[in-house]
Amino acid sequence: MKHHSDMRGGFPVAGFDTLSGAERVLVRALRHWSDGPEGQDHIARLLLEVMGEARAKTCQRALNDVMGLIGRHGRRKLVRHQPQCACVGADEAVFAHFIMLAATGEREDAMLVGSLIVEGPLLLPLTEAAREAGLYLHRSTLSGMLPSADMAGITVH
Repeated sequence: MKHHSDMRGGFPVAGFDTLSGAERVLVRALRHWSDGPEGQDHIARLLLEVMGEARAKTCQRALNDVMGLIGRHGRRKLVRHQPQCACVGADEAVFAHFIMLAATGEREDAMLVGSLIVEGPLLLPLTEAAREAGLYLHRSTLSGMLPSADMAGITVH
């Protein structure tokens, strides 16, 4: 992991209310992940609310893989906002966007965005784990369990 003294990854780039339901779950997961077992239990409960138990467990395993790879091999530590913060930081937005690109089959774009997070040799395993985690969230959006971007009040330009 490279260390930089000037971390701009926390710079606010969006409001939490502008994210789709799946992106909101991903940002919350990133925010809670570093809180250890308590934070990871919070993620498990959040996923369980959104999808059935079997899907939630599989999704969490994939998220654990994503977070583990980023934690061990990230270019730098991702900056996260406090759990209840209403804004979304740059790193949080990139993280959620990366996973949703992977989930929706935009593999090359996902790998390009993923290259901001980890170095080249880890892009494929990270993208595959992101695809699996994001796919469960994307399915939850399609089935109406999570609000889509349109339902989340996002202004499309």
